[in-house]
Amino acid sequence: MTTLADKAVRRWFITGASGGMGSRLTEHALRHGDHVTATVRPTEAEALNGLRETYGDRLTVESLDLTRPADIDTVISRTLQSGPVDIVVNNAGYALMGAAEEMTAEQIRDQIEVLLLAPMLITRAFLKPMRKQGGGRIIQMSGAGGQMAMPAQSAYHAGRWGLEGFTESVGGEVADFDIRLTLIEPGAMRTGFNSAMRYTTETGAYRTNAVGQIRGFMQNPDPSIFTGDPAKVAAAIYDTTRDPNPPLRLALGADGLHLMHNALTERLAALEAQKDLAASVAFTD
Repeated sequence: MTTLADKAVRRWFITGASGGMGSRLTEHALRHGDHVTATVRPTEAEALNGLRETYGDRLTVESLDLTRPADIDTVISRTLQSGPVDIVVNNAGYALMGAAEEMTAEQIRDQIEVLLLAPMLITRAFLKPMRKQGGGRIIQMSGAGGQMAMPAQSAYHAGRWGLEGFTESVGGEVADFDIRLTLIEPGAMRTGFNSAMRYTTETGAYRTNAVGQIRGFMQNPDPSIFTGDPAKVAAAIYDTTRDPNPPLRLALGADGLHLMHNALTERLAALEAQKDLAASVAFTD
């Protein structure tokens, strides 16, 4: 029986494909003979015209506002009417930068809707059809920000950490159906992600502390920190969809791996230091 890992031609559903990692992955899949439904923001409907001219009807472009759940359902339903989807990539995202105190409720809601709620709804919508067709792959774009946290990005980390927990839990629910979920943990890549950052209105209290320092760095980053090659990252993601036993998490970038390793090591050390205290609260009878 032909499995997804060795299926000759597969269908992808990729969000946030107007640029950056999404467009690179879309192009890589098309170049390898697959079919792709790529979603873009309504304001960027023509972003993939060049790929459409090259690959014709193997590329379908859908306008999608990820903050509108009804629109998500409509686009996925239309996509599935054209045939089964083998690989889903929840790629769309951005980072809100600023102190938690500075964030408006609307800014927080939008960040969580894009980074967490939309991927949850999209993942959920594809589980039943994937189960019925005998398997599938769901790729979640996360990052070091899903394993560690720094000041000035609290809403971003909330979305990424939430996606990590959701993905690990769902992965255990559907493994028996050969539906595999993988969190991609890239380092800093030359995709223009920083240019898509959104900022809170700065207040004086945070201008000179860690929030202000990180905000300033992100607004004028050192180009040399962006060591990740998006083409190589796209190739690695593509390759993992051919792996019959893909990892739950895939670190792509020595910088991201270093940050996550340090954060996890510190968390483990802090946990070990509480071992005696943790045991001391048990009943003594």
